[in-house]
Amino acid sequence: MLAKNDLWDASQYLRFGDERLRPAIDLLTHVPATAPSRILDLGCGAGNLTAILKQRWPDADVHGVDGSESMLEKARKEAPGCTFLQADISAWTPDAPFDLIYTNATLQWLPDHAQLFRRLISFLRPGGYLAVQMPVMHDAPLRLAQVQLARSPAFADVLGDVSERRSVLPPQGYYDLLRPLAANIDIWQTTYLHVLSDPDPVLQWASGSSLRPYLEKLQGERLAAFREAYAQQMREAYPAGADGTTLLPFQRLFLVITL
Repeated sequence: MLAKNDLWDASQYLRFGDERLRPAIDLLTHVPATAPSRILDLGCGAGNLTAILKQRWPDADVHGVDGSESMLEKARKEAPGCTFLQADISAWTPDAPFDLIYTNATLQWLPDHAQLFRRLISFLRPGGYLAVQMPVMHDAPLRLAQVQLARSPAFADVLGDVSERRSVLPPQGYYDLLRPLAANIDIWQTTYLHVLSDPDPVLQWASGSSLRPYLEKLQGERLAAFREAYAQQMREAYPAGADGTTLLPFQRLFLVITL
């Protein structure tokens, strides 16, 4: 994951590791690269996908870049045959081009995607690939409730300046941006139905990802109050079924760009 500080809780993020892994593998199966020699896992997090990239292309030089040292500590153990670097990926520039840049559930944290995607493409060798997966949940209750609570009188004094992070463009926006730059663009959306069974599972899910920028700024009773208010809204938006499990519809956007 992307983080300029080190407040990311790796164990909380990995609590739903199987559910978060599935779209990452779906993205990987659509990458047509046959024998890339230099690969970047951008926003590599705990390195579980970096290790899979290395397994698929064992002869490749595989690099992982992330902003969180706690994540990278896990990554170095998970993928010892890979090279890892802590950096602010919004400003980082590689020292050599890549054949494949793979980035899973990371770019949604970064602003100005028109400039960002052009910059990432500039990191590729001719004929290289950029493979991207991003959540597109801005208009879903999971995300809307976060913003509404943060702007409410109870929390606005602390959370009012937390960005809504509406960076992800509609699919047509990416197509129009990238078509002049790419030989081929594969673009699609998928809604996953995650079957969750923990108590307050949507709260737990969001606590490892999109809810973190809000939780990091709260302490004590206000943190507990925010979590409970959000949990209550999630219980209503995503009610549990007869057997106690909750289905969380989660939409993701995929792009595989070939230069």
